[in-house]
Amino acid sequence: MSLRYALLALLSVEPMTGYDLAKRFESSVAFVWHAPDSQIYPELRKMAKEGLLQAEEVSWGPRGKKTQYRMTDDGRAAFRTWMHEPLEYSRERDPVHLKAAYLEWAEPAVAREHMRAHIDYHTMRRDQWADMITELRAGTNEMLSKRLAATPETDRQRTIEYKVFTYEGLIARAETEIEWAKRGLKLIDALSGSAPHQD
Repeated sequence: MSLRYALLALLSVEPMTGYDLAKRFESSVAFVWHAPDSQIYPELRKMAKEGLLQAEEVSWGPRGKKTQYRMTDDGRAAFRTWMHEPLEYSRERDPVHLKAAYLEWAEPAVAREHMRAHIDYHTMRRDQWADMITELRAGTNEMLSKRLAATPETDRQRTIEYKVFTYEGLIARAETEIEWAKRGLKLIDALSGSAPHQD
């Protein structure tokens, strides 16, 4: 259900077409909630039927038409209600840590590759989130600039700080995963009797 609230968060800034939403989603909300286009478009249509969004045809190019979505008052109320609900935690589905629990079944070289891949992935994500914080602080993030333009001046700093706080949490999580995988490399070497690898 969080997909609809991620979409409402984006539409609270301005009306957008499904295409624009998919692009904005990938460069902002996708850092905390992944959803492919195949899920976004059906959810938008469903939300429009439920009255959370208003859908209207707009010109696109010389002859084309696109559907643009605008948040309704009911949509705003639903988003605010969701924000005040208690946090929900999903049951774990973590293939990386599941596989780590059974690394004795893997050749040491393969086990090391798993750990290196984990380090590379979380290093990449950590760097992306750090870049996002830089954009937020510098005022160069397009979506945040639009959101701030529609936000009372007294609330703008609060809006920025909550976004930065979110990315700081993601960075801390990534750094924990990187350190865990580095410990995994040392453990693999110790248990396989290999000379330590430089990682």
